[in-house]
Amino acid sequence: MFDSQPSNHLDAYTVALEAATSTLELVRRVPAPFKTRADQLIRAASSVPANLAEGHGRFGRDRFNHWRIAYGSAKEVDAFLHLLVGSGSIDKAEADAAIQLFDRVRAMTWRLIHKK
Repeated sequence: MFDSQPSNHLDAYTVALEAATSTLELVRRVPAPFKTRADQLIRAASSVPANLAEGHGRFGRDRFNHWRIAYGSAKEVDAFLHLLVGSGSIDKAEADAAIQLFDRVRAMTWRLIHKK
């Protein structure tokens, strides 16, 4: 069984993994004319938990840089989800659920970045 929590647990990573997984499932059915946007969305969504995990294993400015990248990628996901909903390519209710998860990830990541 897959364990989504690294041994040194980071809550933002766990939520980001859930958000990315739901987003990847959501874009599986995107029609051909919008596949390039879906591909960009997949890369951005995958980047969020990856950068949170990598940052969690780093120190100093390097750590914060990865967390800033994760935050920016989560913003990018939001834009692509709205675009695909607007085009009628994905279900609005499912996209809204993913957007809410990524909103939560952004809030958690913001706190990590600005922690003193």
